[in-house]
Amino acid sequence: MPYTNVTEFLLMGFPGLKPWYYGPVAALFFIVYLAIVSGNGFILVFVASERSLQKPTYLIFCNLALSDIVFATATLPKAIARYWAEDKIISFNACFLQMFMVHLLGSISSFLLMIMALDRYIAICSPLRYHTLIKNSSMLIMCGLSWLIPSTWMAVILIQAYSLSYCSSNKIFQCYCDHIGIVQLACENTRQIQIATFIIAMTVLLGPLTFVLFSYISIIIAVMKIANLEGRYKTFSTCSPQLFIICLYYFPRCFNYLASSFGFSLNADVRIVMILLYSLFPPLVNPLIYCFRTKEIKEMVSTRFKTLKNSNLN
Repeated sequence: MPYTNVTEFLLMGFPGLKPWYYGPVAALFFIVYLAIVSGNGFILVFVASERSLQKPTYLIFCNLALSDIVFATATLPKAIARYWAEDKIISFNACFLQMFMVHLLGSISSFLLMIMALDRYIAICSPLRYHTLIKNSSMLIMCGLSWLIPSTWMAVILIQAYSLSYCSSNKIFQCYCDHIGIVQLACENTRQIQIATFIIAMTVLLGPLTFVLFSYISIIIAVMKIANLEGRYKTFSTCSPQLFIICLYYFPRCFNYLASSFGFSLNADVRIVMILLYSLFPPLVNPLIYCFRTKEIKEMVSTRFKTLKNSNLN
């Protein structure tokens, strides 16, 4: 490894945040973390305990839930410590590990959203072929590839960033370690690395996004052909929240990478808020959108509560 005298990094968080807001920010992060872990954890436990839910669509939900839990656990505890205990320090290796996890899990979520769009596309546009094309075995393979393929790409990014020399500033103006924040601190020309990272990021984002847009446009066209107005409304009400989350996931990320690559600078606090919004809001609401709004889970939860209530009364 090239020479470096940096042994730790300082996570500065929001540069413009006054100290008297540290407590409320830490409390907010803590609440968000509990909500993400409990909501997505419920999905994993509930699907694992109900054999009737162990089918392709819910396997995607489980993979997305697992990805969201790991992402929150990799980022939020350190962000909470930053403002609760004013612990800014993260070790050199831990920072790179966190960077790897952040971008890996973001890429995994991108591929899982693409698989989810494929699942919905076949279910709505080719319903008679759905059970032939989409099986548990094929879904497990696709979900497995969505974890495996980004791992190799992110390993390349990690090795490139880790091999740079860091010999001056160690302050990262972010709530967690990310590639942009780390590479900016290098003491050498990082233009080639930034170009390579940009190409990988755009591939990870724009490839799945193109397929997602194609899928949902096809779904909308198919829905408009439904003569029954109630059927149209039901399908649109199912797809519209998913489209909102997909837009929130992809478009701000693309803007962030484009802005950093072409030298367009945002206010540091605005940039951090934007990153936290598109990183934490989807994991927070995914359980509500993808599971708790589905008829099967609502009926099963209602049945469980009624059974529990009756047993307590008896």
